[in-house]
Amino acid sequence: MARDSQADLEHLLEASLLLSSKLDLKDVLTTIVELAARVVDAERGSLLLVDLKTEELYFDVALGLAPELTKLRLKKGQGIAGAVAAEGKPRIINDVRQTPQWSPSVDKSSGFVTRSILAVPMTLRGRVIGVVEAINRVGDPFDANDLRIFEAFASHAAVAIDNARLFASLQEERARLSTVFSEMTEGAALTDTEGRVLIANGAARRFLGLHEGDSETIAQGTSTMTVAPALAEILGSPERLVHFEASREEPKLLILAGTASRVRFADEGEEHAGSGRLFVFRDVTAARQEDKLKRTFLSLISHKLKTPLASITGYAGLMLADRAEKPPLMTKALNSINAQGRKLAELVDKLLNYTVLEDLETTGIEPRAFSVAESIDEAVRALTPWLREMKGDVRVEPDDGLRAWGDPGLAGAVFKNLIENGIKFAEEGRRQVVVLMRSEAAGAAISVSDRGPGIPPEEQDRIFDKFYQIETSFTGQVEGWGLGLPFARKVVLAHRGELRLDSRLGEGTTVTVVFPLPPEGK
Repeated sequence: MARDSQADLEHLLEASLLLSSKLDLKDVLTTIVELAARVVDAERGSLLLVDLKTEELYFDVALGLAPELTKLRLKKGQGIAGAVAAEGKPRIINDVRQTPQWSPSVDKSSGFVTRSILAVPMTLRGRVIGVVEAINRVGDPFDANDLRIFEAFASHAAVAIDNARLFASLQEERARLSTVFSEMTEGAALTDTEGRVLIANGAARRFLGLHEGDSETIAQGTSTMTVAPALAEILGSPERLVHFEASREEPKLLILAGTASRVRFADEGEEHAGSGRLFVFRDVTAARQEDKLKRTFLSLISHKLKTPLASITGYAGLMLADRAEKPPLMTKALNSINAQGRKLAELVDKLLNYTVLEDLETTGIEPRAFSVAESIDEAVRALTPWLREMKGDVRVEPDDGLRAWGDPGLAGAVFKNLIENGIKFAEEGRRQVVVLMRSEAAGAAISVSDRGPGIPPEEQDRIFDKFYQIETSFTGQVEGWGLGLPFARKVVLAHRGELRLDSRLGEGTTVTVVFPLPPEGK
């Protein structure tokens, strides 16, 4: 019987259109099996897919066949379908009983009698992803024209399977992201360049008073708040990441802090083209109130301690200066009172300085150009009596021309703290600190290197927390509040500089602080 080429092409076009209209993977696979028989006038179609992990073939869909077939697996090279998958070449077999690769086990399981098979590999990007079969040609045997039509159909089927798999993967990823996004305790809101809210999670809607489905802007959500930096500045900033804070006093104090990250959108028409901002923030009201209480308490304690300490050290000094003869025990006691009182007074001064420094977050600093070498020299001179007592040595490699932009008093306090740390944590005989200064692209870099025991890797982030020292308990062997590095970090951040730490156990530690260079003409 003569073949109708026009009808074949119509069948193929119909199959292609039908496959391209489906995205559900199970629906696509079922449709492929149904169409496999129709496009070449066969009694039945079947589909075997390649398991990407085991490289085995399995029946994902076998319409009209026994359910047991879905459990059957073929290795590549096994059976007709396995041979087609292994070779990547199609086969026409018009009498299956004449080929040694035919196995009647499938017919026994299904009760279906297979006489002829047209098997074609489904190839995608050079890889065989499965084999589609047409079984028992109606009328004439399978021929080259059937093969040509069926190969085109297999190509469309492979693309449809790939699209369906990609769509399923995107759906799963979207579901996961949606779950994560909605379950976040932090607020998250995506806006366009004008600040219009495109999507926001539940936490963001609660914090900002946004309503589902309403066309609102981030400005409306923060209209009762003070935002720093200003919202227009955040949206228009060229920076990839902008830190911000939004606060409201009434009717109840609320402080939100977070980041606004620049997000670039794919072109989706005029409305959403370009880029936007992803605002991620959390409620820090309780933490800020707690910090304020701590600062108030520490400042109060520091001031209350200074008066009695001044009396103790003052009178001890007067009594020691009195040339009247005293018993040796009294002299020893007065020396001890005077020395320990001065140490305690220094600790109180450090604590007071730190509490004052925390206010820089709101008051800021008044920068000016200063000589880095002079600031370091002043710090070393202030430490000279203590260095003599500790048998410590400081070697400075100066750069008299290096200047920085900032508060020289705060910078000097940083250098002093870093030198003290490098000396007091080292063993006797290794109490040597090297101070190196240089100009970098980022600014004026000052490195303080010691020969101490080094800082364990797991402790290197925690040492910047205030009142934290590496010792697990207070032993009195190392005096201090644990404020040296936290103080340094706060000063550097207030100057918009950098702080770097490089430490190796048993070899020592290098702390590098970078202050901005003076502007042109300063």
